[in-house]
Amino acid sequence: MRKLLILLLVLAATQLSAGPNGYTVIVELQPNARSQTVAAAFGGTVVDSIEGTSVYLLRVPALPVLRSNPALGVQSVESNNVVRLRPRFGALGVLNTPSSGPAEWYAGQPAMKLIRADQAMAYSKGRGVVVADLNSRVDYAHQALIGHLTGGYDFVSGRTSNGNTLDQSSAGFLDQSSAGFLDQSSAGFLDQSTASFLDQSSAGFLDQSTASFLDSSNPASGHGTFCAALIAAVAPESMIMPLRVFDDAGYADTFSIAKATRYAVRNGAQVINVFPQAIAFATASGVTVVASAGNDNSAAAQYPAAYGGVISAAATDLTDKKASFSNYGSTIYVTAPGVNLISAYPGGRYAMGSGTSFSTALVSGEAALLHSVRWTGTRTAVANGAINVDAKNPNYAGQLGFGRIDAMRSLQSLN
Repeated sequence: MRKLLILLLVLAATQLSAGPNGYTVIVELQPNARSQTVAAAFGGTVVDSIEGTSVYLLRVPALPVLRSNPALGVQSVESNNVVRLRPRFGALGVLNTPSSGPAEWYAGQPAMKLIRADQAMAYSKGRGVVVADLNSRVDYAHQALIGHLTGGYDFVSGRTSNGNTLDQSSAGFLDQSSAGFLDQSSAGFLDQSTASFLDQSSAGFLDQSTASFLDSSNPASGHGTFCAALIAAVAPESMIMPLRVFDDAGYADTFSIAKATRYAVRNGAQVINVFPQAIAFATASGVTVVASAGNDNSAAAQYPAAYGGVISAAATDLTDKKASFSNYGSTIYVTAPGVNLISAYPGGRYAMGSGTSFSTALVSGEAALLHSVRWTGTRTAVANGAINVDAKNPNYAGQLGFGRIDAMRSLQSLN
Protein backbone atom coordinates (compact mmCIF):
# COMPACT_ATOMS: atom_id res chain seq x y z
CA MET A 1 0.00 0.00 0.00
CA ARG A 2 1.32 3.44 -0.83
CA LYS A 3 1.94 5.51 2.25
CA LEU A 4 0.43 8.94 2.13
CA LEU A 5 1.22 12.25 3.77
CA ILE A 6 -0.62 15.55 3.44
CA LEU A 7 0.82 19.03 3.64
CA LEU A 8 -1.12 22.28 3.59
CA LEU A 9 0.77 25.49 4.02
CA VAL A 10 -0.15 28.79 5.56
CA LEU A 11 -3.59 30.02 4.61
CA ALA A 12 -5.45 33.06 5.79
CA ALA A 13 -9.06 33.56 4.79
CA THR A 14 -9.94 37.06 3.66
CA GLN A 15 -13.14 39.00 3.50
CA LEU A 16 -15.09 38.52 0.32
CA SER A 17 -16.35 41.29 -1.88
CA ALA A 18 -18.55 40.94 -4.92
CA GLY A 19 -16.79 40.66 -8.24
CA PRO A 20 -18.27 41.79 -11.55
CA ASN A 21 -20.04 38.44 -11.88
CA GLY A 22 -21.26 38.17 -8.30
CA TYR A 23 -20.15 35.71 -5.66
CA THR A 24 -19.27 32.04 -5.69
CA VAL A 25 -20.44 29.61 -3.03
CA ILE A 26 -19.71 25.97 -2.32
CA VAL A 27 -22.72 23.71 -1.82
CA GLU A 28 -22.91 20.08 -0.81
CA LEU A 29 -26.06 18.37 -2.10
CA GLN A 30 -28.04 15.38 -1.00
CA PRO A 31 -27.71 12.29 -3.24
CA ASN A 32 -30.83 12.92 -5.33
CA ALA A 33 -30.55 16.70 -5.61
CA ARG A 34 -29.90 18.33 -8.98
CA SER A 35 -27.18 20.97 -9.08
CA GLN A 36 -28.84 22.95 -11.88
CA THR A 37 -32.10 23.14 -9.94
CA VAL A 38 -30.32 24.36 -6.81
CA ALA A 39 -28.34 26.94 -8.78
CA ALA A 40 -31.50 28.26 -10.39
CA ALA A 41 -33.15 28.57 -6.97
CA PHE A 42 -30.29 30.85 -5.93
CA GLY A 43 -30.52 32.78 -9.19
CA GLY A 44 -27.14 31.52 -10.28
CA THR A 45 -25.27 28.95 -12.36
CA VAL A 46 -23.07 25.89 -11.79
CA VAL A 47 -19.40 26.74 -12.26
CA ASP A 48 -17.53 23.59 -11.25
CA SER A 49 -17.73 20.36 -9.24
CA ILE A 50 -15.43 18.00 -7.37
CA GLU A 51 -15.27 14.57 -8.95
CA GLY A 52 -16.58 11.75 -6.81
CA THR A 53 -18.51 14.06 -4.48
CA SER A 54 -21.77 15.98 -4.38
CA VAL A 55 -19.90 19.28 -3.90
CA TYR A 56 -20.48 22.06 -6.44
CA LEU A 57 -19.27 25.61 -7.00
CA LEU A 58 -22.11 28.01 -7.84
CA ARG A 59 -21.96 31.60 -9.02
CA VAL A 60 -24.76 33.65 -7.49
CA PRO A 61 -25.72 37.35 -7.60
CA ALA A 62 -25.86 37.61 -3.80
CA LEU A 63 -24.67 35.48 -0.90
CA PRO A 64 -27.44 33.13 0.21
CA VAL A 65 -28.12 32.39 3.84
CA LEU A 66 -25.35 29.94 4.67
CA ARG A 67 -27.38 27.03 5.97
CA SER A 68 -28.79 23.74 4.81
CA ASN A 69 -32.03 23.62 2.85
CA PRO A 70 -33.57 20.12 2.89
CA ALA A 71 -36.37 21.21 0.58
CA LEU A 72 -33.83 21.92 -2.17
CA GLY A 73 -31.61 19.00 -1.25
CA VAL A 74 -28.84 21.28 0.07
CA GLN A 75 -26.83 19.78 2.94
CA SER A 76 -24.52 22.75 3.42
CA VAL A 77 -23.52 26.08 1.90
CA GLU A 78 -20.15 27.78 2.41
CA SER A 79 -18.71 30.97 0.98
CA ASN A 80 -15.80 30.36 -1.38
CA ASN A 81 -13.26 32.39 0.54
CA VAL A 82 -10.13 33.77 -1.03
CA VAL A 83 -7.02 32.62 0.80
CA ARG A 84 -3.43 33.71 0.56
CA LEU A 85 0.12 32.65 1.20
CA ARG A 86 2.19 34.98 3.32
CA PRO A 87 5.83 34.11 2.61
CA ARG A 88 8.68 35.96 4.28
CA PHE A 89 11.70 35.83 2.01
CA GLY A 90 14.87 37.75 2.71
CA ALA A 91 15.93 39.64 -0.41
CA LEU A 92 19.64 39.34 0.34
CA GLY A 93 21.03 38.16 -2.95
CA VAL A 94 21.99 34.91 -4.67
CA LEU A 95 23.63 32.23 -2.58
CA ASN A 96 26.94 31.35 -4.14
CA THR A 97 27.37 27.60 -3.83
CA PRO A 98 29.82 25.37 -5.66
CA SER A 99 28.17 23.99 -8.79
CA SER A 100 29.96 20.71 -8.15
CA GLY A 101 28.60 20.41 -4.64
CA PRO A 102 25.59 18.32 -3.58
CA ALA A 103 22.20 19.70 -4.53
CA GLU A 104 20.95 19.31 -0.96
CA TRP A 105 23.94 21.04 0.66
CA TYR A 106 21.55 23.17 2.74
CA ALA A 107 20.47 20.00 4.59
CA GLY A 108 23.44 20.70 6.86
CA GLN A 109 22.15 24.04 8.08
CA PRO A 110 21.74 24.59 11.85
CA ALA A 111 17.94 24.15 11.81
CA MET A 112 18.33 20.64 10.37
CA LYS A 113 20.93 19.79 13.01
CA LEU A 114 18.62 21.09 15.74
CA ILE A 115 15.81 18.69 14.81
CA ARG A 116 18.40 15.91 14.29
CA ALA A 117 17.30 15.22 10.75
CA ASP A 118 20.80 13.99 9.92
CA GLN A 119 20.83 11.40 12.70
CA ALA A 120 17.34 10.25 11.74
CA MET A 121 18.66 9.18 8.32
CA ALA A 122 20.10 6.07 9.93
CA TYR A 123 16.54 4.94 10.74
CA SER A 124 14.47 6.25 7.84
CA LYS A 125 14.72 8.39 4.73
CA GLY A 126 11.02 8.38 3.93
CA ARG A 127 11.04 5.65 1.30
CA GLY A 128 7.59 4.75 -0.03
CA VAL A 129 5.85 7.90 1.26
CA VAL A 130 4.15 10.44 -1.00
CA VAL A 131 3.81 14.00 0.32
CA ALA A 132 1.17 16.11 -1.40
CA ASP A 133 2.21 19.74 -1.16
CA LEU A 134 -0.58 22.26 -1.85
CA ASN A 135 1.40 25.33 -2.72
CA SER A 136 2.47 27.77 -5.41
CA ARG A 137 4.34 26.72 -8.56
CA VAL A 138 7.44 24.53 -8.25
CA ASP A 139 10.64 24.71 -10.27
CA TYR A 140 10.77 21.11 -11.52
CA ALA A 141 14.24 21.63 -13.00
CA HIS A 142 15.88 22.80 -9.78
CA GLN A 143 18.84 20.56 -8.96
CA ALA A 144 17.65 20.17 -5.35
CA LEU A 145 14.32 18.70 -6.53
CA ILE A 146 15.43 16.40 -9.32
CA GLY A 147 14.39 12.86 -8.41
CA HIS A 148 12.17 14.03 -5.56
CA LEU A 149 8.96 14.92 -7.42
CA THR A 150 6.05 12.85 -8.68
CA GLY A 151 3.63 14.06 -11.29
CA GLY A 152 1.52 16.91 -9.95
CA TYR A 153 -1.34 19.07 -11.12
CA ASP A 154 -1.87 22.77 -11.77
CA PHE A 155 -5.21 23.88 -10.34
CA VAL A 156 -4.49 27.54 -11.12
CA SER A 157 -4.28 27.48 -14.91
CA GLY A 158 -7.59 25.66 -15.14
CA ARG A 159 -9.31 27.63 -12.43
CA THR A 160 -12.53 29.33 -13.44
CA SER A 161 -12.70 32.93 -12.33
CA ASN A 162 -14.81 32.74 -9.22
CA GLY A 163 -15.99 36.32 -9.10
CA ASN A 164 -14.72 36.88 -5.57
CA THR A 165 -12.20 39.67 -5.28
CA LEU A 166 -9.85 40.99 -2.66
CA ASP A 167 -9.51 44.55 -1.56
CA GLN A 168 -6.01 45.16 -2.83
CA SER A 169 -6.04 48.86 -2.17
CA SER A 170 -4.22 48.24 1.09
CA ALA A 171 -0.63 47.22 1.51
CA GLY A 172 0.55 44.02 -0.17
CA PHE A 173 0.06 40.66 1.45
CA LEU A 174 3.57 40.69 2.86
CA ASP A 175 3.23 42.21 6.29
CA GLN A 176 5.87 44.90 6.31
CA SER A 177 4.19 47.10 8.90
CA SER A 178 6.66 45.98 11.53
CA ALA A 179 10.41 45.82 11.42
CA GLY A 180 11.80 43.34 8.94
CA PHE A 181 11.68 39.75 10.09
CA LEU A 182 15.42 39.49 9.56
CA ASP A 183 17.24 40.98 12.50
CA GLN A 184 20.01 42.89 10.82
CA SER A 185 20.87 44.96 13.87
CA SER A 186 23.55 42.46 14.72
CA ALA A 187 26.05 40.58 12.67
CA GLY A 188 25.09 38.05 10.02
CA PHE A 189 21.64 36.48 9.95
CA LEU A 190 22.95 33.03 10.82
CA ASP A 191 23.66 32.05 14.39
CA GLN A 192 27.42 32.03 14.12
CA SER A 193 27.81 30.64 17.65
CA THR A 194 27.58 27.23 16.07
CA ALA A 195 29.94 25.88 13.46
CA SER A 196 29.03 27.48 10.20
CA PHE A 197 27.92 25.01 7.58
CA LEU A 198 28.77 27.51 4.86
CA ASP A 199 32.37 27.82 3.74
CA GLN A 200 33.12 31.45 4.31
CA SER A 201 36.80 31.17 3.52
CA SER A 202 35.96 32.10 -0.01
CA ALA A 203 34.08 35.08 -1.28
CA GLY A 204 30.91 35.86 0.60
CA PHE A 205 28.17 33.36 -0.08
CA LEU A 206 25.66 36.16 -0.60
CA ASP A 207 26.24 37.88 -3.91
CA GLN A 208 25.00 41.39 -3.31
CA SER A 209 26.75 42.91 -6.28
CA THR A 210 23.66 42.55 -8.37
CA ALA A 211 20.10 43.66 -7.84
CA SER A 212 17.97 41.58 -5.56
CA PHE A 213 17.22 38.26 -7.21
CA LEU A 214 13.77 37.96 -5.65
CA ASP A 215 10.90 38.97 -7.87
CA SER A 216 9.03 41.37 -5.61
CA SER A 217 6.13 41.60 -8.03
CA ASN A 218 5.40 37.89 -7.53
CA PRO A 219 6.53 37.25 -3.94
CA ALA A 220 4.85 33.85 -3.69
CA SER A 221 6.39 32.46 -6.86
CA GLY A 222 9.25 30.79 -5.01
CA HIS A 223 7.25 29.48 -2.07
CA GLY A 224 6.45 26.07 -3.53
CA THR A 225 10.05 25.39 -4.55
CA PHE A 226 11.35 26.49 -1.15
CA CYS A 227 8.98 24.22 0.80
CA ALA A 228 9.40 21.19 -1.46
CA ALA A 229 13.16 21.37 -1.12
CA LEU A 230 12.94 21.48 2.69
CA ILE A 231 10.81 18.32 2.65
CA ALA A 232 13.30 16.66 0.29
CA ALA A 233 16.18 17.53 2.61
CA VAL A 234 14.50 15.96 5.67
CA ALA A 235 13.01 12.93 3.88
CA PRO A 236 15.14 12.47 0.75
CA GLU A 237 13.60 9.16 -0.32
CA SER A 238 9.99 10.32 -0.04
CA MET A 239 8.27 11.62 -3.16
CA ILE A 240 6.62 15.02 -3.30
CA MET A 241 3.44 15.57 -5.29
CA PRO A 242 3.34 19.29 -6.18
CA LEU A 243 -0.22 20.58 -6.43
CA ARG A 244 -0.38 24.20 -7.51
CA VAL A 245 -3.35 25.99 -5.93
CA PHE A 246 -1.81 29.45 -5.36
CA ASP A 247 -1.00 31.87 -8.15
CA ASP A 248 2.26 33.82 -8.24
CA ALA A 249 0.74 36.62 -6.17
CA GLY A 250 -0.13 34.09 -3.47
CA TYR A 251 -3.92 33.90 -3.95
CA ALA A 252 -6.19 30.87 -4.11
CA ASP A 253 -9.73 29.99 -3.12
CA THR A 254 -11.09 27.32 -0.85
CA PHE A 255 -12.82 25.39 -3.64
CA SER A 256 -9.54 24.94 -5.55
CA ILE A 257 -7.87 23.72 -2.37
CA ALA A 258 -10.69 21.29 -1.68
CA LYS A 259 -10.48 20.02 -5.23
CA ALA A 260 -6.72 19.53 -4.92
CA THR A 261 -7.18 17.71 -1.62
CA ARG A 262 -9.57 15.21 -3.14
CA TYR A 263 -7.24 14.78 -6.12
CA ALA A 264 -4.31 14.03 -3.83
CA VAL A 265 -6.12 11.39 -1.82
CA ARG A 266 -7.42 9.74 -5.00
CA ASN A 267 -3.91 9.67 -6.47
CA GLY A 268 -2.14 8.25 -3.46
CA ALA A 269 -0.83 11.32 -1.68
CA GLN A 270 -1.59 13.14 1.50
CA VAL A 271 -3.29 16.47 1.38
CA ILE A 272 -4.66 18.97 3.82
CA ASN A 273 -8.01 20.62 3.26
CA VAL A 274 -9.86 23.70 4.33
CA PHE A 275 -13.11 21.79 4.79
CA PRO A 276 -13.52 19.71 7.95
CA GLN A 277 -15.26 17.08 5.81
CA ALA A 278 -12.21 16.81 3.59
CA ILE A 279 -9.90 16.49 6.56
CA ALA A 280 -12.10 13.72 7.93
CA PHE A 281 -11.98 12.03 4.52
CA ALA A 282 -8.17 12.27 4.44
CA THR A 283 -7.57 11.04 7.97
CA ALA A 284 -10.05 8.18 7.48
CA SER A 285 -7.93 7.18 4.47
CA GLY A 286 -4.83 6.92 6.66
CA VAL A 287 -3.46 10.31 5.66
CA THR A 288 -1.47 12.52 8.04
CA VAL A 289 -2.45 16.16 7.70
CA VAL A 290 0.00 18.94 8.55
CA ALA A 291 -0.79 22.67 8.41
CA SER A 292 0.91 25.89 9.44
CA ALA A 293 -0.29 27.84 12.44
CA GLY A 294 -0.02 31.24 10.76
CA ASN A 295 2.21 34.30 10.84
CA ASP A 296 0.11 36.84 12.75
CA ASN A 297 1.64 36.54 16.25
CA SER A 298 -1.85 35.70 17.46
CA ALA A 299 -3.54 33.10 19.63
CA ALA A 300 -6.60 33.12 17.38
CA ALA A 301 -7.34 29.74 15.83
CA GLN A 302 -6.42 29.54 12.17
CA TYR A 303 -8.03 26.99 9.87
CA PRO A 304 -7.41 24.39 8.63
CA ALA A 305 -4.61 24.09 11.18
CA ALA A 306 -7.05 24.30 14.10
CA TYR A 307 -9.26 21.43 12.94
CA GLY A 308 -9.14 18.26 15.01
CA GLY A 309 -6.72 15.63 13.75
CA VAL A 310 -4.42 18.15 12.04
CA ILE A 311 -0.80 18.61 13.09
CA SER A 312 -0.61 22.39 13.50
CA ALA A 313 2.96 23.72 13.28
CA ALA A 314 4.21 26.95 14.85
CA ALA A 315 7.67 28.45 14.31
CA THR A 316 10.63 28.77 16.66
CA ASP A 317 14.19 30.00 16.16
CA LEU A 318 17.51 28.22 16.71
CA THR A 319 17.30 28.87 20.46
CA ASP A 320 13.79 27.33 20.65
CA LYS A 321 12.16 30.69 21.29
CA LYS A 322 8.87 31.43 19.56
CA ALA A 323 9.38 33.31 16.31
CA SER A 324 8.16 36.89 16.66
CA PHE A 325 5.63 36.39 13.86
CA SER A 326 4.40 32.89 14.75
CA ASN A 327 0.90 32.18 15.98
CA TYR A 328 0.50 30.29 19.25
CA GLY A 329 -2.31 29.03 21.45
CA SER A 330 -4.28 25.94 22.40
CA THR A 331 -4.55 24.64 18.82
CA ILE A 332 -0.77 24.35 18.28
CA TYR A 333 0.45 20.75 18.12
CA VAL A 334 4.24 21.18 17.74
CA THR A 335 6.82 23.76 16.72
CA ALA A 336 9.75 23.58 14.32
CA PRO A 337 12.50 25.95 13.22
CA GLY A 338 11.05 28.61 10.97
CA VAL A 339 13.41 31.58 11.16
CA ASN A 340 16.04 32.29 8.50
CA LEU A 341 15.89 28.87 6.84
CA ILE A 342 17.80 28.34 3.61
CA SER A 343 16.30 26.33 0.78
CA ALA A 344 15.94 26.12 -2.98
CA TYR A 345 14.56 29.02 -5.02
CA PRO A 346 13.46 29.02 -8.69
CA GLY A 347 16.11 29.33 -11.35
CA GLY A 348 18.63 27.02 -9.72
CA ARG A 349 19.18 29.47 -6.88
CA TYR A 350 18.80 29.42 -3.11
CA ALA A 351 17.16 31.85 -0.73
CA MET A 352 16.49 32.46 2.91
CA GLY A 353 12.99 32.63 4.34
CA SER A 354 11.02 32.70 7.57
CA GLY A 355 7.48 31.59 8.33
CA THR A 356 5.32 28.88 9.85
CA SER A 357 4.81 27.35 6.42
CA PHE A 358 8.51 26.50 6.34
CA SER A 359 8.23 25.01 9.84
CA THR A 360 5.36 22.95 8.46
CA ALA A 361 7.60 21.64 5.68
CA LEU A 362 10.07 20.36 8.29
CA VAL A 363 7.28 18.70 10.28
CA SER A 364 5.98 17.10 7.09
CA GLY A 365 9.43 15.75 6.34
CA GLU A 366 9.59 14.24 9.82
CA ALA A 367 6.12 12.75 9.38
CA ALA A 368 7.28 11.15 6.12
CA LEU A 369 10.18 9.50 7.96
CA LEU A 370 7.79 8.12 10.57
CA HIS A 371 5.19 7.04 8.04
CA SER A 372 7.84 5.10 6.16
CA VAL A 373 8.66 3.04 9.26
CA ARG A 374 5.12 2.49 10.53
CA TRP A 375 1.83 3.10 8.76
CA THR A 376 -0.04 4.17 11.90
CA GLY A 377 0.73 6.37 14.88
CA THR A 378 2.54 9.13 13.01
CA ARG A 379 0.76 11.98 14.75
CA THR A 380 1.40 10.49 18.19
CA ALA A 381 5.06 9.82 17.40
CA VAL A 382 5.58 13.45 16.35
CA ALA A 383 4.30 14.50 19.79
CA ASN A 384 6.27 11.84 21.68
CA GLY A 385 9.54 12.99 20.19
CA ALA A 386 9.00 16.72 20.70
CA ILE A 387 11.17 18.73 23.12
CA ASN A 388 9.15 20.89 25.51
CA VAL A 389 10.18 24.54 25.05
CA ASP A 390 7.96 26.20 27.66
CA ALA A 391 10.95 27.08 29.87
CA LYS A 392 12.41 29.13 27.03
CA ASN A 393 9.05 30.76 26.33
CA PRO A 394 7.61 31.75 29.73
CA ASN A 395 5.12 34.11 28.11
CA TYR A 396 3.76 31.28 25.95
CA ALA A 397 3.85 28.35 28.36
CA GLY A 398 1.29 25.76 27.36
CA GLN A 399 0.66 27.53 24.04
CA LEU A 400 3.33 25.89 21.89
CA GLY A 401 1.91 22.39 21.86
CA PHE A 402 4.12 19.43 22.69
CA GLY A 403 7.24 21.41 21.81
CA ARG A 404 9.88 21.55 19.10
CA ILE A 405 10.18 18.48 16.88
CA ASP A 406 13.10 16.07 17.15
CA ALA A 407 13.11 13.57 14.28
CA MET A 408 15.46 11.16 16.03
CA ARG A 409 13.43 11.02 19.25
CA SER A 410 10.21 10.55 17.31
CA LEU A 411 11.62 7.62 15.35
CA GLN A 412 12.98 6.06 18.53
CA SER A 413 9.53 6.36 20.13
CA LEU A 414 8.20 3.90 17.56
CA ASN A 415 10.27 1.07 19.07
